[in-house]
Amino acid sequence: MKTPSHTPSNALLGGQQLEDIELRRNDEAFLDGLGAQRLPDPTTSGDFTRRFDQDSVLALMEAVNAVRQRVWKLQPAGFLEQAFIDTDGTIAPTFGECKGGMALSYKGIWGYAPLIVSLANTGEVLYLVNRPGNAVSHQGCVPWIDRAIDLVQPYAGEITLRGDTDFTLSGELDRWDDRGLKFIFGLDAHPKVVALAGALPPEAWQPLERLPRYEIATEARCKAERVKEGLVRSRGYLNKKLVGKSVAEFDYRPHKCHRAYRLVVLRKNVSVQKGEQALFDQINYFFYLTNHRPSRYDPEAIVGVSFP
Repeated sequence: MKTPSHTPSNALLGGQQLEDIELRRNDEAFLDGLGAQRLPDPTTSGDFTRRFDQDSVLALMEAVNAVRQRVWKLQPAGFLEQAFIDTDGTIAPTFGECKGGMALSYKGIWGYAPLIVSLANTGEVLYLVNRPGNAVSHQGCVPWIDRAIDLVQPYAGEITLRGDTDFTLSGELDRWDDRGLKFIFGLDAHPKVVALAGALPPEAWQPLERLPRYEIATEARCKAERVKEGLVRSRGYLNKKLVGKSVAEFDYRPHKCHRAYRLVVLRKNVSVQKGEQALFDQINYFFYLTNHRPSRYDPEAIVGVSFP
């Protein structure tokens, strides 16, 4: 069964409901872009899309992924030498009141909380799993991460799994490590790891210098004056200014793991100011759990590739 291409295109162009397709049926540019002479009305489109149950959607995703594998196979050597599989949850709001499976998210938004498993190298969404809006980010993610691994592994030299703190599933890390997979996950700054980071000697910390995101091809431009910063200072607003970043690392064994992994720490020194007066310094810690070896990724590199 072939999905009408105008249905996803309607969403990409700002359509929020099937009835918005009616606005596009006489849009010549839209029709030319789809290569169509006419479009079904919203009622017909709705009847078609409602026939897709969970198994049909999965079959569609696997059919697309089968084509992806054929495309990856044709790429030059080294195309996926370092493959990054990202996992995250998002919020998809809905204005409908008859939508099955919707729920209220922690942000107070009615809708859904899809799980997205993607290949960061190409930006391709490998799996998209719909869930109620009150689902936590990592709910039911493990089988889909494993599916993505099996999909990519035949074409990848090395796979690195990435995700924020919700996806640091300590019960799965040893298993993934045994499979030869790498991972970089955020770790909550709970009191235990904060205390361990605070106890590190001064020589364990190294200043963090972020590399530029891109190389300037012509000439560097003069930076514009920071008008907002001047207003904050002159009017005595409370201001938080980053004055330094440093990194360190130590071994740490999560609760459900049988072995220790590298825990890279990013320390941010924030000066809390009011007007021209500095009130106090605030130290914030960010943690990244990984099984990449230091010879491959030093602490600066782990922070840089964790969430680019």
